[in-house]
Amino acid sequence: MKTLKSPLVSKIATVTLILSIVLLVTMVIGLAMGSSGINLETVWKTLVQKNNGGTMEGAIIWKIRFPRVLLAAMVGAALSLGGLVFQALLKNPLAEPYILGISGGAAIGAIIGILLGLARIPGVALTAFVGSLATLVLIIFISSGRAMVVKDALLLSGVMVNAFCSAVIMFLISITQDSRLHNIIFWLMGDLSASQIHHVGMLAAILLPSFFVVFAFSNRMNLLQMGNDMATSMGVNVRQTTLIMLVVTSLMISVTVSQCGLIAFVGLVVPHLLRLIVGPDHRVLVPACVFGGGAYMVVCDLLSRVLPAQGEMPGGVITAMIGAPLFIVLLKRSKL
Repeated sequence: MKTLKSPLVSKIATVTLILSIVLLVTMVIGLAMGSSGINLETVWKTLVQKNNGGTMEGAIIWKIRFPRVLLAAMVGAALSLGGLVFQALLKNPLAEPYILGISGGAAIGAIIGILLGLARIPGVALTAFVGSLATLVLIIFISSGRAMVVKDALLLSGVMVNAFCSAVIMFLISITQDSRLHNIIFWLMGDLSASQIHHVGMLAAILLPSFFVVFAFSNRMNLLQMGNDMATSMGVNVRQTTLIMLVVTSLMISVTVSQCGLIAFVGLVVPHLLRLIVGPDHRVLVPACVFGGGAYMVVCDLLSRVLPAQGEMPGGVITAMIGAPLFIVLLKRSKL
């Protein structure tokens, strides 16, 4: 692969710097806002003095809000990047893990893992990964018939599989006597409240290498946009690239679902918004989705905490309220 040219390197560095600052600002705001009355000054003093919980404010910031903000950033980055990869590989602007049913398959795998008594990570993450891969294979198999245009078939197959996964999830919840399953409906709607720092660390150990793998394949995703034949003529092994990217993306989606449930439309909203801002080059879009998606999810989680007069709502409710109207607009424009 050719080395990156300096203007491109400059653009990647500029976009990454700006969006990383945006992410840091949103994370600090996320640490400061909530029902406890902690302000930005208190957060700053706690972070600078490295107060590890000696005061009530320090305990709230480090033990409750800090893991949650980190989790939201990683989940937003993973879902945004997942949407970007699916849209590039499937050549469908509406492709997104939730719409295609990949998240639903991962959720079924996670529930099976819970029923088997496996630990949340890595046991549930493994069963979620198997579920997401099985769903992906099923979608590709259903949409591979010649009677339909592939672009249409992928979307319709994903919608059907997503509906089926939702039915299976509700069936599993309704027939089991396990109290844990009766309490995960909130989790299935996208719950970040149960985050703990050791869970965040294990999640980061899986997601961070995946981010670097996707970035390494970013130029190949550019070439794939010109068609498989053109990409092959330029030295891209289309089959190998597609397989690796789909497996890595399914892994990212499955571990996020195993940790925080179903969060919809992040992979649709963020890549489309960033394309309008930074352009279509995936070498720029990949780091942009990591930092921009993280900031977006931190803001959505913050809204889920501060909008209700009492308690909080699942973060997936906020992302669905934003993403569903955008999906309708994009669906109308795509001439499906």
